[in-house]
Amino acid sequence: MKISCEIIRDLLPLYHDGVCSMESRGLVEEHLTECESCTSELLAMDTVLPINNEESQWDDAKSVIQLSKKWKKGMLRSLFKGILSTAIAFTILIVILYLFMDLKIVVNP
Repeated sequence: MKISCEIIRDLLPLYHDGVCSMESRGLVEEHLTECESCTSELLAMDTVLPINNEESQWDDAKSVIQLSKKWKKGMLRSLFKGILSTAIAFTILIVILYLFMDLKIVVNP
């Protein structure tokens, strides 16, 4: 049975990791005997992927920490602006009510 390279390429990672079924394994092995392209792709899976060095990862972590600090500072600034705006609006409302509606503030001694 002729199976397309597309299907084999989908199965190659499973075959490479040894987690495919015996039937799939047989189909892949049969295809690999006839197809150099898929064989070279399987061999490429054995190459070690380059991993960022520790210094590069540390730089990334520092960038994330700086971004987090900026975000927190922005959130605190927004909170402060909101509280200040609310206090000003409340004060203006009280002054308007006091001046125009004869609202008297009674303080119990």
